[in-house]
Amino acid sequence: MIATTSRLAPAAIPADHPVLPALLSMPCPAVMGVLNVTPDSFSDGGQFVVPEHALAQARRMIAEGADIIDIGAESTRPYGAQPVSADEEIKRLQPILADVVSLGVPVSIDSMKSSVVAWALDAGAAMANDVWGLQRDADMATLVAARRCPVVVMHNRDSADASIDIMKDIAAFFTRSLDIADRAGIARDHIVLDPGIGFGKTSEQSMTALARLHELGVFGLPILVGASRKRFISSVTPSEPQQRLGGSIAAHLIAAKGGARIIRTHDVSETVQALRVAAAIEGQG
Repeated sequence: MIATTSRLAPAAIPADHPVLPALLSMPCPAVMGVLNVTPDSFSDGGQFVVPEHALAQARRMIAEGADIIDIGAESTRPYGAQPVSADEEIKRLQPILADVVSLGVPVSIDSMKSSVVAWALDAGAAMANDVWGLQRDADMATLVAARRCPVVVMHNRDSADASIDIMKDIAAFFTRSLDIADRAGIARDHIVLDPGIGFGKTSEQSMTALARLHELGVFGLPILVGASRKRFISSVTPSEPQQRLGGSIAAHLIAAKGGARIIRTHDVSETVQALRVAAAIEGQG
């Protein structure tokens, strides 16, 4: 049994981590490379469960230009993912997290469990990425506030509902999350918002969220978008996850145009190139 008891505050309160200001100060959107150490993620499940393979992938993404690595040990894919315990998540992370941190690029921990996030922060992770936006685990906001780390607050729903105005739903969700954050004492400038492309949304709603991303600017917070290989791409051009590079890049360029400051992707090299070339072209206008 792996101990997962969360220490909500270490003995000495840490200084604010500089990772978020560094990411947001870049001339074009920062790129977050996805590293899934899971057997069942929708796009690359099983490819990186062997620690040596995971570390090699982290090195590859850094060489390709990733500004931060996002490690997840539980599949959060919206369709058929099997929940795992905090113990199992930590068991999957133990052989790899510290080694990835040692590569020198900031690491984000993709987990909806506060005990897993606490363990990962102790092991050197610099950012929390909560796919339930502080609304699923009651201890998450308290933990993030105590550790003074940045947090990605993602919009989510238990199921898609084609009848709703998805932008109103996203805005209402973020309003609740920000109220939770404020009551817990999370500094406003530690928060990143993520509209949750593909989560609790129809394909049309995911595309609407991308097309109307600029509306989230009302919150005055940086936006992260992860449209990489998502199912909505297949609704436009039928394709399997590994065949969605073109659609992913199209979505991410539109997201950047709409104000996204961090792009989360499986395909780092191609995404970095697309973002930099787009920025260079726009700079000539």
